[in-house]
Amino acid sequence: MKKSVGVYTAISIVIANMIGTGVFTSIGFQVIDIHSVFSIMLLWVAGGVIALSGALTYGELAARMPHSGGEYYYLSRIYHPSIGFLSGWISLLVGFAAPVALASIAFSKYLSSVFPLIHGYHIENHVAAGIILLLTSIHAYNVKAGSYFQVSFTSIKIILISIFILSAFIIGGDRQTISIIPKMVDWKEIISPAFAVSLVFVTYAYSGWNASVYIASEINNPKKNVPKSLLIGTAVVLLCYVLLNYVFLYTSPMSQLAGQVEVGYISATNIFGNLGGRLMGLIISLLLISTMSAMIFAGPRVIKVMGEDMKAFRFFSYQNNNGAPVYAILLQCIITLIFIYTSSFESVLTYTGFTLNLFTFLTVAGIFVLRYRDKKNNVDDSKLTYKTWGYPFVPIIFLVISLWILVFLMKEKTTESLLGLATVLSGFIFYYLTTKFETDKKKFETNDEEN
Repeated sequence: MKKSVGVYTAISIVIANMIGTGVFTSIGFQVIDIHSVFSIMLLWVAGGVIALSGALTYGELAARMPHSGGEYYYLSRIYHPSIGFLSGWISLLVGFAAPVALASIAFSKYLSSVFPLIHGYHIENHVAAGIILLLTSIHAYNVKAGSYFQVSFTSIKIILISIFILSAFIIGGDRQTISIIPKMVDWKEIISPAFAVSLVFVTYAYSGWNASVYIASEINNPKKNVPKSLLIGTAVVLLCYVLLNYVFLYTSPMSQLAGQVEVGYISATNIFGNLGGRLMGLIISLLLISTMSAMIFAGPRVIKVMGEDMKAFRFFSYQNNNGAPVYAILLQCIITLIFIYTSSFESVLTYTGFTLNLFTFLTVAGIFVLRYRDKKNNVDDSKLTYKTWGYPFVPIIFLVISLWILVFLMKEKTTESLLGLATVLSGFIFYYLTTKFETDKKKFETNDEEN
């Protein structure tokens, strides 16, 4: 495997996977029931701490198993190949393709707000499909070309967000008098059901913090650089999210934001005037290019590693001379296009959220399994390039919050959660039939040779 991905590309993939449209829409729903600046800021800090806890734990898994494939590879080696396959099955069907489709549709809609000629259901779908085909061709051609593209657009993303944040403090205009100093009444909001519900959606906005583990085999010095990319990338996003939400509250009254989806547009209008809306539409469009590119880069690596392990997927393990897993990238592209033109991906995303959280929970729990095995077998792990900071408290924090989210989703989104488990069951049936076929084939070939 060619090590053609540098640490900056790995960091950019983490950042790009995390920063999508969520941070520009969530606060409008949060301020309906939460009226304290401190409470809202705490929401986004807490979400970042949860993401950092997961990233710090995944860093040790990457140091122990510096191989592409993410949860598929880790779960296969920690527990059983069938558990890893189920995670890969979800990633293959919807884990990456559906979010890419959702981002591409959002891209076309934001672009149409800047260029009205694009407006219209069918035209927007074609624009969404066009950007997917363009990004797919870049990443299918050459890993280095994809790396340069990813770093460039993620850098643009961070620069634009920084300009937006600085403009709120530099450009004149009416600003809100807000304070992040907690008051007694704030603590009542923090223990309220509204705060708990908002925290669930904030954790969704932070999803993607594990992105670089999917391409670990292609990263230079993965035992060192994968943990570094997870930590730095997540920390940068945490800072961006906290500052962005502070700017939304600083530039716009809560009454103006309450119940609104386009809080970025509202804030930009208050900062830049009437042109602010179009400017924000263009900014978010550029942000989403980076997000789509990162998922097109990372997602097919799961399919590729599955192809290395299983004959049924062997076709997708092929790499071209430039190191790109062409067929895996094309497969994800086809599934993405199907989602775009059938518009079925939003419902799929809802019910797969439960299963994705489930597999992340099992992966983080795996660090305890690995350390127990090391202790049992008297394995010396002192030479590991990275070990989880704050172990065992850091992974425990992540596991407790993740378990709470799983219980919450099962209770509040029972149908979607059960559908997610049904998707997992379909993967188990496929795995059983595939492995049974391979076993029967080997037995037949053995008997044939003996005869």
